[in-house]
Amino acid sequence: MRRDQVIKAFSFQNPAYVPIYFFNQDQNQSDLVAFEVQQHFIGADRDQSEWGFAWNRMDETMGQPLTNLIDDPAQLADLKVPDAANPERFIGLAAFNQQYSDRFRLASLALSGFTTMSFLRGFNNLMLDLAGNPGFIEALADKVFGFEERLIELLPAYHFDAVAFFDDWGTQKGMIISPASWRKFFKPRYARQFALAHRLGLKVYFHCCGYYPQIIPDFIEIGVDMLNISQPNLYNLPELGKKYGGKVCFVCPVSYQTTSISGKREEIFRDVQVLIESFGHFNGGLIGYVEEYHSMGMSQANYQACVEAFKTLGVYQPE
Repeated sequence: MRRDQVIKAFSFQNPAYVPIYFFNQDQNQSDLVAFEVQQHFIGADRDQSEWGFAWNRMDETMGQPLTNLIDDPAQLADLKVPDAANPERFIGLAAFNQQYSDRFRLASLALSGFTTMSFLRGFNNLMLDLAGNPGFIEALADKVFGFEERLIELLPAYHFDAVAFFDDWGTQKGMIISPASWRKFFKPRYARQFALAHRLGLKVYFHCCGYYPQIIPDFIEIGVDMLNISQPNLYNLPELGKKYGGKVCFVCPVSYQTTSISGKREEIFRDVQVLIESFGHFNGGLIGYVEEYHSMGMSQANYQACVEAFKTLGVYQPE
């Protein structure tokens, strides 16, 4: 079963091939599939969040909230936290589980943690709060992370294999906030969430864009099973493999800001080979990632080249 190959990949148990996660297209080919349990994109145009804000889009990307729900910290008391037990969030799940019974099934939080906080408060406001109003940051984080924990507690009854967090911490050159602030405000909350997931028999998948090498060992320490390095072009991959290979399963695409958008076919294959050489020597430890990104200029030919590269080269190598 495809599910078994994913389990072997993050457990370092010598899977038959490098599994592939197809994110937004061709799920019929994907070894991992995701069902959104946090409803950040609902309504006929997927332009409403269950948290109460609407999305404003200028193109085909996710967009930005139309307005902040919390313009003043005093408004936090009036923030309506969604009902985790709302049965509507699981409509369609039975059919999903039946269709993908042989796949590794992720319960996707869609957007989570700090990212959700920034959409409720506004990014600039939240940065100022981190510097000058730590009590508000703690209170807002308790609401957001607490809601997610209530969701996680429901997941085992719905036959999920893992919970998937989507929370960005990196820019192109470094972290959005200092590692010290991250460890003070956010690491303990992630640790609590990951421990809860593991107690319930769920694995932890964590997506994070940008460059954040300082906190990769922290993620490993608190129990991430699959870590999605979304922009591998920002990293020294061989060095990353030497430091952390065999300690966590990396989930990596061909960079969707560089090679997969503007590269040639041979360059796409070269980048996948580097991923295999860096992370594929540990009887597991690598999952390929493919996302269709025509909104950023990805051609259909490059999309197919990414698929073919992982399928062709996706064999683990001897230690």
